Amino acid sequence: MAVVERERRGHVEILTINRPEARNAINAAVTTAMADALDELEDDQDCWVVVLTGAGDKAFSAGMDLKAFATGEGAGIMGSRGGFAGITQRDFPKPIIAAVNGSCLAGGCEIMLACDLVVAAEHAVFGIPEVKRGLIAAGGGLIRLPKRLPLAVALELALTGEPIDAGRALQLGLVNRVVPLDRLLDEALALAEQIAANAPLAVRWSKKVMKEAMDLPEAEAWKRNQEATAVVFTSADAMEGPRAFAEKRPPVWQGR
Repeated sequence: MAVVERERRGHVEILTINRPEARNAINAAVTTAMADALDELEDDQDCWVVVLTGAGDKAFSAGMDLKAFATGEGAGIMGSRGGFAGITQRDFPKPIIAAVNGSCLAGGCEIMLACDLVVAAEHAVFGIPEVKRGLIAAGGGLIRLPKRLPLAVALELALTGEPIDAGRALQLGLVNRVVPLDRLLDEALALAEQIAANAPLAVRWSKKVMKEAMDLPEAEAWKRNQEATAVVFTSADAMEGPRAFAEKRPPVWQGR
């Protein structure tokens, strides 16, 4: 049984962390499998969007497998390509949607924060409780939460260690949609397919510019925007989109 299961639906790849007996906690095997999959998908011209979820209905991921860490797997869990779980320090060019199927705490929350969009089950909860154990959220939670939430809210989560539920996460803009568990994957795939219906090159550059612009002065952000414009507006897809519109047919994207 694979610790990360893979399924392809059209241009969408589904990755499932498959350790429900351990609340999908991350050991070295999961990190390696995730890193390998994302390495491959980054170069796969037929993959335009990734959906990441966990097996079962209890947890998206409980974060680091502490038993595995205690037996010496720490380097394999944290030090692989892409950082923790193979994703938290990865600059992945294609959209990733987290389908959060249960509790999303500690490192699990940090995996979610490494994704671009989030669809959550109604019973999901989110938080970084590391301070309750004398630790800090070292996998990106302290970096990304203040970018996704108002600072005061991010600080409350980090300093109290208390979680928020899916409804509150939706209200705050941390997640995009909240749905019943039995509709979770369908809703995540519907969102992925909406994205995959668009020109993949334009989608990737849109993601790149928006994420980089958050940390840049406006003048530098405009330089990134101009770089994207130069690439996208001279692409084959930029010619195909208006042509398909004029001919009243669906576009056939090439991703170049």
